[in-house]
Amino acid sequence: MTESADVPESRRPRRRVHYGEGREALLNAAVRVVGRGGLRRLTYRAVAQEAGVTHGLVVHHFGTRDTLIEETLAHTIRTSLDTSALEPGTGKVDDFSSGVSEMVTADPDKQAVQYELLLESRRRPELLPQIRALYDEYFDATRRELNRMLPAGADRALARLVFAALDGLVLHQLVLGEPEVTDAAIEELRSLLRLLDADARTGHDVGPDAEGIVGRDADA
Repeated sequence: MTESADVPESRRPRRRVHYGEGREALLNAAVRVVGRGGLRRLTYRAVAQEAGVTHGLVVHHFGTRDTLIEETLAHTIRTSLDTSALEPGTGKVDDFSSGVSEMVTADPDKQAVQYELLLESRRRPELLPQIRALYDEYFDATRRELNRMLPAGADRALARLVFAALDGLVLHQLVLGEPEVTDAAIEELRSLLRLLDADARTGHDVGPDAEGIVGRDADA
């Protein structure tokens, strides 16, 4: 039995968090708390315990629980696309969304917190602008990569459709596991994109000014 097991938690020495890194460490801890226990578990005490710091340090950095929630959402937005597979930048269908299942497996908390905050924004409209900003980033990244892959480009509707498929697969993997199902579904999505690519290259695309699921918006 270790010494820490015999010492009450309140009297155990806590890890020192330097001021410059403290806020980032606390936000990462908040993401883990929400990812495992939902937004209802996001309290000063839970974040302090997860980060190994004092309760007072969390209060010092965030002041109110509402601020803690808003800052956790902002932190998620800042870091979400860093681990996203939406925009490899190669313009190759085979590279599109590669590593999505591994991303979910490696850091499920970061993915889960986005869905928690997405639902919370229905009850707290003040969160909605940040949620919209996050999803606009996703839509834009998806569309840019589709435009690299498809000769006729992709309109907003196609970009949202493709992202919605990926978003649903991430959610299902979070709940059900089965990364192999995610991989198989993404490969099926790539097959559909290859068909669009082939149609465009053989002259069967609808063209940039015609109506259809492929083609750039008039204002793009």
